[in-house]
Amino acid sequence: MLVAFVASIAAGVLGALVGLGGGIIVVPALTLFLGVEIRYAIGASIISVIATSSAASARYIRDGLANLRVGMLLEPSTAIGGVLGGVLAGLLDPRWLYLCFGSMMALTALAMSRQRDADGALPLHPDPLARKLGLHGTVPGARGVPPRVYEVVRVRTGMSIAFGAGIMSGLLGVGGGIVKVPTMSLIMGMPLKAATATSTLMIGVTAAASAGVYISRGDVDPLIAGPVAAGVLVGASFGGSVLGRTRSGLLRAIFIIVLLVIALRMVMRGFA
Repeated sequence: MLVAFVASIAAGVLGALVGLGGGIIVVPALTLFLGVEIRYAIGASIISVIATSSAASARYIRDGLANLRVGMLLEPSTAIGGVLGGVLAGLLDPRWLYLCFGSMMALTALAMSRQRDADGALPLHPDPLARKLGLHGTVPGARGVPPRVYEVVRVRTGMSIAFGAGIMSGLLGVGGGIVKVPTMSLIMGMPLKAATATSTLMIGVTAAASAGVYISRGDVDPLIAGPVAAGVLVGASFGGSVLGRTRSGLLRAIFIIVLLVIALRMVMRGFA
């Protein structure tokens, strides 16, 4: 329990920094290093994602990083997908959960590494629907730097992918941020910091939607989920205070390295 608590603090810091909710670290840490069966690890991760979102999103909203309109628009389809993913997790063989987890992280790392703009998505055509809904926003600049105004694009595409992100969240316990952050950054034109903050705001609702499925199935062990949620809560509180001062290029590098390392370990475990 102590090891799980300490590892979860690190997961909470990283999860808040890159908008993944900590589940991307919690699940591999519990399964690869502590020998926890993957369904119990995913159940604990689902609970920890709720803690991460609660701890960090309030600060992101106060600092003006999270885009509330985008989050509320994408969340309904993501939550529906989260419930469906939770049901699917109880039907699949654990080997496939490992392989799906690792493959998904490797593909996400590849997509993020190919992004050419260090602080936002590639230039895209204006989206009339985004303008009509008032989805555009600003990202506060560093000291002496004016706020950056950005336009949200490809809203319909983002909503479709958000449903898939919800399925991935419920299936693997990662909160869906691993799909939401690249979607909002690469496809919808949001700066990485805004995408990260908005993802952190959304993942708690997505995780809550699928948590009921795991609890009813008996896949949430309080002796595992308790220390994990407490550790992630502590780490996310610290990570939320650091994001605004972190350079986007460094943030992306951390994101990609972590994804590749864990993807390799999870795929190896799936084939073992």
